[in-house]
Amino acid sequence: MQLIGMLDSPYVRRVAISLRLLDIDFSHRSLSVFRHYEEFRAINPVVKAPTLVLDDGQVLMDSSLMIELLEHQAGRSLMPAEPAERVRATRLLGLALAACEKAVQMYYELQRAEGRRDPDWFARVDQQLRAACTGLELELLTQPLPRDGRIDQAGLSIAVAWRFIQLVHAERIAAGDYPGLAKWSAYAETLEAFKAFPPV
Repeated sequence: MQLIGMLDSPYVRRVAISLRLLDIDFSHRSLSVFRHYEEFRAINPVVKAPTLVLDDGQVLMDSSLMIELLEHQAGRSLMPAEPAERVRATRLLGLALAACEKAVQMYYELQRAEGRRDPDWFARVDQQLRAACTGLELELLTQPLPRDGRIDQAGLSIAVAWRFIQLVHAERIAAGDYPGLAKWSAYAETLEAFKAFPPV
């Protein structure tokens, strides 16, 4: 099994960490959808990161779909089993993935020449990103996640999302405005599965 994509992508990184937590053997191939476009396209014509190549050669896309299949194959889930805990984890995961999506959209918009940016679109995405971060911050402050060495998919994705946000938007989304997120991310980054796959 081979995971294709750069670890500075929050989607690639969450799959890599999930694979490690599920004890599934895999190799990682660090290809950029930009710098290695033709090489990536030879593997997956859609050129979408992450791409997962299964042992039989089948190619999968979308981090959430990959993780769902991998959990099924591993016979265990990174989501809580207790119904109320699972509902909360699903809500947190939705916020974390929204934060990832909006942070990526904002990053790409900033790659455009300043005169070609859409200020209304940028303001909207910025507002959505801040709303997702605020929602996560409130959740972490009112009901902190356990720090006992274990981590579920929601906690994993929150930490990955925040690390990416700080990697590309630290000047706009200040860590001091979201101390709960910053502390949770700092904790998660001490875990072996996170240290094995740094984002840079």
